[in-house]
Amino acid sequence: MRLFLIAFQFLTIIPLPVTLRCEKEDMGRSTAFFPLAGLVIGGALAGCNWLISPWIVRPLCDALLITLLALITGALHLDGLADVCDGLAARGGRERFLAVMKDSQVGAVGAVGLVLALLLKWQALVALPAELKWQALVLFPALSRFGQVLTLTGARHARQDGLGAVFAQGAGGRALFIAFVTAAFAGFYLLGLTGVIALAAVCMFTLAGRTFFQRKLGGLTGDTIGCISELNEILVLVILSALPLIRY
Repeated sequence: MRLFLIAFQFLTIIPLPVTLRCEKEDMGRSTAFFPLAGLVIGGALAGCNWLISPWIVRPLCDALLITLLALITGALHLDGLADVCDGLAARGGRERFLAVMKDSQVGAVGAVGLVLALLLKWQALVALPAELKWQALVLFPALSRFGQVLTLTGARHARQDGLGAVFAQGAGGRALFIAFVTAAFAGFYLLGLTGVIALAAVCMFTLAGRTFFQRKLGGLTGDTIGCISELNEILVLVILSALPLIRY
């Protein structure tokens, strides 16, 4: 329970009514519960959808859900996406890329990346069949957070002083296995084989993204992990909106 609360506290800005004891290695071990924390986030989105969807039109409802997701997470991973977009647009090698990502200011390319990501996420959510919407809302944050665990486990890190490095030090095969079982069970339970296909797509995209950044930067940073996570959210929503429901 304590490790789950550590994961939930890191992934959201929702205050907890308890004070947690957190050792350095606990942060890595808590990654086992990232998909479970994602399910809680998704449950909050599904609950909000249930409350407001009867009263407002679908596109506005879905825009509010995307806004709520950004608020719950403190736009943590959106910030990583913007920083990576700026880094990719910068001229120069590895050190220039890392320096641009570390800059707290968002450049023009980062702003464009944010707008496009939010627009794609919103339109993919609008395109979801109504009968699958609540299941997709619960599932897509969980699969994206599993992608974070897969990104972290066994990866090299470009900086040794960032949050990504701290989480990676305690993450390992056991945490990855628990996270995968959670994500796979949730995917199959909520959306059958369609959910499993979405999980497989997350695995392939995550490994490809991790390989790209390790070659480009010699390792990962917290920003690159956040970027992959945001793109995984878009990927899952696009897949769920495009595929029919396959129960068996």
